[in-house]
Amino acid sequence: MKESIFNINNEQDFTKTTMAVFKHQFKNNKVYRSFCDLINKHPSDVTKIEEIPFLPIQFFKSREILSSKEKIEEIFTSSGTTGSITSKHFVTDINLYKESYLKGFAHFYGNIEEYVVLALLPNYLERKGSSLVFMVDDLIRKTNNIESGFYLNNLDELANKLINLDRKGQKVLLIGVSFALLDLIEKHQFKLKNTTIMETGGMKGRRKELIRNELHQILSDGFGVNEIHSEYGMTELLSQGYSKGNGVFETPNWMKILTRDTEDALTIQEQGKTGGINVIDLANYNSCSFIATQDLGKVYENDTFEIIGRFDNSDIRGCNLMVL
Repeated sequence: MKESIFNINNEQDFTKTTMAVFKHQFKNNKVYRSFCDLINKHPSDVTKIEEIPFLPIQFFKSREILSSKEKIEEIFTSSGTTGSITSKHFVTDINLYKESYLKGFAHFYGNIEEYVVLALLPNYLERKGSSLVFMVDDLIRKTNNIESGFYLNNLDELANKLINLDRKGQKVLLIGVSFALLDLIEKHQFKLKNTTIMETGGMKGRRKELIRNELHQILSDGFGVNEIHSEYGMTELLSQGYSKGNGVFETPNWMKILTRDTEDALTIQEQGKTGGINVIDLANYNSCSFIATQDLGKVYENDTFEIIGRFDNSDIRGCNLMVL
């Protein structure tokens, strides 16, 4: 199945593999099976991917979402405010995650060994169990470059390194949370030509939330770049979407975004309408590949998508979003 997931080349491949994954998870995932039973939706009722039930993401806060009996290798946890219940993603095959993010990065950005990766992720580094830190740490190692690394509060050192590497013509990826990137450009101004700035979302209560356009304009001006890139991922997933500007995201071939009607959670909408974001992540084979998130967004005709905000009753979490 892993081979099928990462060798999807067209819509027909995606549909065939998705249906196989759905049947596997219906059979082997107790929580997902119970949810499907509750809404009376079984494989015999499903003839297209829009009819597959999507598990509300809140279940990751209260249940072990597993479609495998293999030993758990990693437990990823979401960030949350003090006292809030965090999501837990139990991963039985960490190599599925590695293959997903490495192939995804290569598809959108090319050979990781051509980059120096600098990570400004203070709030993620300050806690255990971050899937983002796991991914970025591995990307840093895969660069095979001693200049790559994490930065916590040493913004002056980071600024000097950014300027020096950029002047040398070195391709650099600076990946960071929004508030930390804003902290950096308040202390230092840049005119970068060879550096990609990628924000991973949210202020985490450190600053006033900004709409995406405002945030990206401030960051573009501060770093002296034309576009701000973004990563869309979350604890409960094993794949990421990427935006190379304008907040419009693309997904790898084994991931797809749909939107559901905000008044009828079981109905998938046509493209172009604002709705709740549903994610198909086939790399999440051993957990649940069909997740109804708390994000609001739009999907466009070419399967690109945009995040517009969140449902009002949800807590601000580590997904990529700008609250409106």
